[in-house]
Amino acid sequence: MDFEAFIRDIQDFPKPGVVFKDITPLLNNPLALSQARDTLLGFLNGDAVDKVVGVGSRGFIFAPMLAEKLGAGFVPVRKKGKLPYNTLRESYALEYGSDTLEIHVDAIEKGQRVLVHDDVLATGGTSSAVCKLVEKLGGEVVQCNFLIHLSFLNGAQKLNGYAIKSLLTY
Repeated sequence: MDFEAFIRDIQDFPKPGVVFKDITPLLNNPLALSQARDTLLGFLNGDAVDKVVGVGSRGFIFAPMLAEKLGAGFVPVRKKGKLPYNTLRESYALEYGSDTLEIHVDAIEKGQRVLVHDDVLATGGTSSAVCKLVEKLGGEVVQCNFLIHLSFLNGAQKLNGYAIKSLLTY
């Protein structure tokens, strides 16, 4: 399937000069949605996964679907202050400033195999922080997968050593 046909470019969003890759047309098409899910699952080549970590908020769309198909648990990672239970935190640098992600302290057990999923790999800061959280809890990152990889932003460099797969690369 030509997944690129379901990605809409939005000029100057969220700020001037940025071209936002909008995935909502893909989400609105049942066939594209299910084929995207199945393609993401296929990237694992049958590797066992115990947990699928979804990065809030758009990572929450596919991560639970992947977890259900894999017979794995779903783990949300969110911005600081959004999770209700005891959390572990990881801060990361942004272009101007920093941000912090959190995961529940009991979300992943030592030795569990984890798939990290987010909608877009851009500069890699968010995904790198998520991988650190998984490893601090004792999990093993099996793969990081994305709907879209913006390769010109060099985010894969921050994920050096992790398997990275994406549906589309720009």
